[in-house]
Amino acid sequence: MTDLVKRLLVGRALRSTQLHDQLLPKRVALPVFASDALSSVAYAPQEILVILSLAGATFYSYSPWVAAAVVLVMLVVVASYRQNVHAYPSGGGDYEVATTNLGANAGLTVASALLVDYVLTVAVSVANGADYVGATIPFVAEHRPLVAIGIVVILTVINLRGLRESGVAFAIPTYAFMIAVIGMVLWGMFRLLVLRDDLRAPTADYKIVSEQADLAGFALAFLVLRAFSSGCAALTGVEAISNGVPAFQKPKSRNAATTLLLMGGIAVTMFSGIIFLGLKSGVKVTEPANAARDILINGHPAGAGYYQQPIIAQVASAVFGDGSALFVVISAVTALILFLAANTAFNGFPVLGSILAQDRYLPRQLHTRGDRLAFSNGIVLLAAGAGLLIWAFNADVSKLLNLYIVGVFVSFTLSQLGMVRHWTRHLKTETDPKARFRMLRARVINGFGGIMTGIVLVVVLLTKFTHGAYIVCIAMPVLFLMMKGIRHHYDRVAAELAAPEDGETDESMLPARNHAVVLVSKVHKPTLRALAYAKATRPSTLEAVTVSVDADEAARLQEEWDRRGIPVPLKILDSPYREITGPVLEYVKSLRRRSPRDVVSVYIPEYVVGHWWEHLLHNQSALRLKGRLLFKPGVMVTSVPWQLASSDRLKGRPVGLAPGAARRSYSAPAPKDDQVKA
Repeated sequence: MTDLVKRLLVGRALRSTQLHDQLLPKRVALPVFASDALSSVAYAPQEILVILSLAGATFYSYSPWVAAAVVLVMLVVVASYRQNVHAYPSGGGDYEVATTNLGANAGLTVASALLVDYVLTVAVSVANGADYVGATIPFVAEHRPLVAIGIVVILTVINLRGLRESGVAFAIPTYAFMIAVIGMVLWGMFRLLVLRDDLRAPTADYKIVSEQADLAGFALAFLVLRAFSSGCAALTGVEAISNGVPAFQKPKSRNAATTLLLMGGIAVTMFSGIIFLGLKSGVKVTEPANAARDILINGHPAGAGYYQQPIIAQVASAVFGDGSALFVVISAVTALILFLAANTAFNGFPVLGSILAQDRYLPRQLHTRGDRLAFSNGIVLLAAGAGLLIWAFNADVSKLLNLYIVGVFVSFTLSQLGMVRHWTRHLKTETDPKARFRMLRARVINGFGGIMTGIVLVVVLLTKFTHGAYIVCIAMPVLFLMMKGIRHHYDRVAAELAAPEDGETDESMLPARNHAVVLVSKVHKPTLRALAYAKATRPSTLEAVTVSVDADEAARLQEEWDRRGIPVPLKILDSPYREITGPVLEYVKSLRRRSPRDVVSVYIPEYVVGHWWEHLLHNQSALRLKGRLLFKPGVMVTSVPWQLASSDRLKGRPVGLAPGAARRSYSAPAPKDDQVKA
């Protein structure tokens, strides 16, 4: 039943040789990796106006300059990451850049920042989408956390089906969003510049009560910087393509760089267009929690029943008319893209987790592909983390946004500083003038990008620290130390398990003798098979051991043993407290004490059953005993199975891909024709 459900949800398993079929062309990679960056235009322009509204609507005049600064940073970051994907195409992204050029600790700092930010990306995007839909559907508003978690589950199932299937599923909504928003911007521009129409947003005649009037000097500069840092939410998701280069079809780096350029151009166009049309149409927005108080309608506060439309909805109303079909389309595709924005994290987090697992900073299970050649364990882990955040913060977007973008700007800053060092190192050995000029230009771009993203990071920390960003500042060091601890564990285990040098022999691996012990509960077929198998291994000594919890039963067992003439001595261990595990452990330890250089092989007969409920009725004592014996040095434990009739139902079950059958590389070559014929 579990296999059937898994096949229905995830699909049939794919062979490792089919890995090349899962690689993405640019037209599919764009919606897969760019949905987060593109969806940010649904809220990043609004965040700029919301912050500036603290000083009154007149301060909206600063928004074009703030937007221009955001666009400049975005272009610089896109240009920088185009160089990243060429210089580091393995999929390590910011983590690899920082590790290679700044050291392992810098790389782990970037990794911890990105892992936290990916989880937050899913939580923020899904909660934002649920909030958007909840404004029109009361049921969603009343059960927002549960609906948001349900959306995370749906996204998880889609991504577990594989890269190509998730890309196809998300391509149509993402392209619909791009076409709808760009079409709205172009039509709005045409009405303004050609038809000379007067665009009026629903809030054009409203007023905003200023909380911080008459700002000047440092206070004004700080407010503008805060608006700039909030608007920089538009940059989230840019780094995902650098982590996903291996998922592209060949030539991987060039296709990734082209997709990155397309994403940057489309995002800048939509972001700038929405800001421009919003200002021209007179959009008024403020902090959602204070909108009922700070928004004045005809000189009076809007009141508790006031719903503040998002900036895209207001612009769509001004351009197409409130309630028109195109207005409904814009609202629908915007809500949908906010849900799908989480898919960027579903592609970035598992790949990064796989690379960290390969470097032994995360559990090795994250390095393994699932049935559909996706990193299933990473996908499930990401979904679980996002679900916990949504539940903990009650799907409150305003609270989650305060945690957002801290991690991504940590990775931006360290990555670009690492690229500066990368170019500096290569300039020391490069003699070709043209190549040196390209490297110098790239170093300037990366250096400028590092300064800009560093400023944004400082402003974000200063303005959001007490509002929730401190949680990220705690989570990142905890994750950093956890990864350090995992690496230390793996290094210690590797050192313990290291084979001796060639020509050397570890004497501790050569036991003097082998004492075989077969555990017996009664004389039946499993016991006889275990005895026969133990004899076949030719041990130095062989004996059967049973535990006496009932004197009469032990006597009957001894009598039947003698009657059958079994040529193996039977030893009965007394158990005054009716325990089975303890006496066996004590007896095995006594054998080890007498001969420390000998090994003791314990053979345990076990039943093989075919129904889950039968496991509850058999093998419980064997499982407990095996678990204890595994911690005893010099003791080998062997299970001797006996298949019961109920296990026959499982004989014809097809065997799927074993865990670990496929590994990280996306570039498994397809077999050539001559190889197939051979």
